[in-house]
Amino acid sequence: MRVSFNALSDTVIGQLGDIGSAQVRLQRQAASGQRIASADQDPLGAQRLLDSRAETEQLAQFAKNISRQRDVATVTQGTIQSLQTVADRAGEIATRAVGLNASQDLSQYATEVNQLLEQALNTANRKYGDGYLLSGTNTRQAPFAATRDSSGQITGITYQGNNGTGDVDIAQGESIDVRIPGSNSTGSGTTGLLADTRTGADLFAHLITLRDHLRSGDVTSINSTDAGRLVADGNHLIDQLGMNAATIARLDTATSANASRSASVAQRTSSITDVDLAETLTDLTRTQTAYQVALQTGAKILNLSLMDYLH
Repeated sequence: MRVSFNALSDTVIGQLGDIGSAQVRLQRQAASGQRIASADQDPLGAQRLLDSRAETEQLAQFAKNISRQRDVATVTQGTIQSLQTVADRAGEIATRAVGLNASQDLSQYATEVNQLLEQALNTANRKYGDGYLLSGTNTRQAPFAATRDSSGQITGITYQGNNGTGDVDIAQGESIDVRIPGSNSTGSGTTGLLADTRTGADLFAHLITLRDHLRSGDVTSINSTDAGRLVADGNHLIDQLGMNAATIARLDTATSANASRSASVAQRTSSITDVDLAETLTDLTRTQTAYQVALQTGAKILNLSLMDYLH
């Protein structure tokens, strides 16, 4: 069967184009280190790459969430420790006041408790970033507001936050909320840090009562009521500190797990996209040689005269 000269030339040119395209692709792979430049080169590999990149982005978001939640938990830990110091000192004063009869000494203690009350209020209204730490999900509102008498002395403190929690994803199917409401009188949900009806804790109210009893010299009430309540407040804060420590430990575990998962995904992504440089250079050299041979052969074929072709 006679093959037309045009068909033969088209075949030679097509083969040269294919080899040239392969050569360009291998040169790009060698230069970039990446095996897939477009989805049509490896549709299955491209889909796997897209999946890996989506997982990488998700893990990066988890890492950000974990980091922020740990920061909040760490600031909360410092807040609890400061409040515990206040409760411990107030309890110590209540214990010492029982053995005192001098009104002057009791008055001095009352002044100190009043200072502890102000300190506790400032600590409880601490902010983290742009939001208040102990307001639940109502972070734009200061959690506690004080009522004062004409002399500026605190007579009562009310909670202005809520008991809401905002779970944050830290892993696939795992979420956490590190925030603690300053107070909870609902009997359910997250335990309030300074006051909770389930435990009887109410640090602000108990500090106010102790101060007033010290000023009036009511040692009997201090002994029978105030001292025990402040011990309970301190124990409540210790429990909160323990839960906070467990939360931080959980976040640290999540950090390690996320880092391990991220490394695994990065390795998988690398296996999809990265070229074997030695193999690629070998293929490139082979392709370049084939291209030169094809050029030489094609030149001979395409330079044949018509008469030579007809023979």
